[in-house]
Amino acid sequence: MNKKIIKIVSSLLIILTIFTFSVVLASDDTVYVWSSEAEPLSTQTSATTQSNTIQTNSNMLKNEINISAQNNTASTVNNSSTENTSTSNSNKNTNSLNLESGGAILIEQKTGQILYEHNMHEKLRPASVTKVMSLLLIMEALDSGQISLTDKIPCTEDAAGMGGSQIWLEVGEELTVDEMLKAICVVSANDCTVAMADYLCGSQEAFVQKMNERAKELGMNDTTFKNCHGIDEDGHVTSAYDIALMSRELLNNHPSIMNYTTIWMDTLRNGESELVNTNKLIRNYKGATGLKTGSTSVALYNLSASATRDGLSLIAVIMKAPTTKIRFAEAQKLLDYGFSNYQYKLIARGGDILKEVEVNKGVTPKLNLVIENDVGILVKKGEDKNVEQIVNIDENISAPITQGQKLGEMIFTLNGQEIGRSNLIAEINIEKRTFFNIALNAYQSWFNMLRT
Repeated sequence: MNKKIIKIVSSLLIILTIFTFSVVLASDDTVYVWSSEAEPLSTQTSATTQSNTIQTNSNMLKNEINISAQNNTASTVNNSSTENTSTSNSNKNTNSLNLESGGAILIEQKTGQILYEHNMHEKLRPASVTKVMSLLLIMEALDSGQISLTDKIPCTEDAAGMGGSQIWLEVGEELTVDEMLKAICVVSANDCTVAMADYLCGSQEAFVQKMNERAKELGMNDTTFKNCHGIDEDGHVTSAYDIALMSRELLNNHPSIMNYTTIWMDTLRNGESELVNTNKLIRNYKGATGLKTGSTSVALYNLSASATRDGLSLIAVIMKAPTTKIRFAEAQKLLDYGFSNYQYKLIARGGDILKEVEVNKGVTPKLNLVIENDVGILVKKGEDKNVEQIVNIDENISAPITQGQKLGEMIFTLNGQEIGRSNLIAEINIEKRTFFNIALNAYQSWFNMLRT
C-alpha cells in the first residue's frame, strides 16, 4: 500500500515538474529555446517607461541660490543639506510693514521660503546673535559624540576675562555642557561661550575659524566672524539673511536646542545664580521657541526670534533696531504677519501606502507602493484646496524588485507650479519567477498537502 502511494506521489511530482517547466518557458521571455532557425538573442534591453509622464517648467527653487548684497529679490533661504519644496512670490523690498530696523527678514523654517524682507543683505554687526553659530557648532559636537551633556568644561583665563553679559565664571571653575548651554541660551553668557570654544578647538581663534568655515558651507556670504561671542569688533559683520540661514540650520537639525531657548527663568550653581531669559518673547508670545538676542552700543538691538503655531514654524530676524522695545515689537509684527497670512500643510505622509500594483514575472503577483517621504507645503491661507496631485507609476513593473526601489512618483502643483514631490517605492523585495523557485514552491505545497 505504501509503495502504491509513493508511486502515485512520484508520478504527480513528475507531471507537476513538466507542467511548471512549460509554464516558465511560456511566461518568461528571458528563457532561450534553441532552434535551427532561431536568430541570435538581442543584446539590447528595453528601458522601463513611465505612464502619464509630465514635463514641467516649474519655478521650483534650486537648493543653492546666488546670494549678493545687491539681490533683494531672493525667495528662499537655503542651506546645502536641505532640499526646499516650495516656491515664493516674494516681492522686492517695499517695507510695507514700515519697519524701523536696519535689516529684517521673515522665513518659514521648514522650507526656507522668504515671506518678508527689508534690507536683508545689509552687512551689520550682529552682537550676541553671533552665538547662534557658536551654539550650532556645540550642538554638532554633541551629535558627533565629540562631547556629551554631562562633560565638565573648565573655565579658561580667556573665558574668565570676558566682559559683557556673563555669569562670572572663575578660572578653573567647571560647569557641565548642559549648564553651559543653559547659560549661553538664557542669559547670553560670553564667558561660557568662550570656555566652550576653548574646550572644543583649543582656542577661541581656532573656534572662530571653524565658525567661518561653517558659514561658508551654509552660503552665508554676507558674514565674517571675528569672535564667538559678538562683542563689537571691526569687520565682525553679518546680515539678516545670513542669521536666518544659521538659525534655520540650528532649529531644523538640532531641535533639542529649544530645551534651552524656551527657558524663561532658571538657576545654576545650586540655585545661587539666577537666570532670566533676555528674549522677552519667550514669556509673552504664543508659540515662541527662541532664539537669540544681541545688543551693543554700536550694533544696537538685534534678535533672531522663532515661533511655531499649528504646524507652521517661522523665524523673524531683526537687526539694528533703535531700541529694545522696537526690536521685540518688530519681530512680533513679522511673526504676526506670517501666522495671519500663511499655513503649512502636510499633504503626503512618508511610509503611507498609496496603492497596490501588479508585478510581472514575480513570485508575488502584487506589491504595495509606499510614499517615500513627508511632503509639506507652505501656502497662503485658503490656497491649500487648490493643490493638485499627479501620480506617475511605471507602466511595466517586473520582478526582480528591491525593497525601497523607486517605481513612480507623486507630484503636487498649485496654479500650474510644482510645489512638492515624493518618490513611490516598493514595500518589499520580490524575486523573479524562475523554474527552480516555481518547482520548489510546488514541491513544498504538495508535501504540505500530504502531511495533512
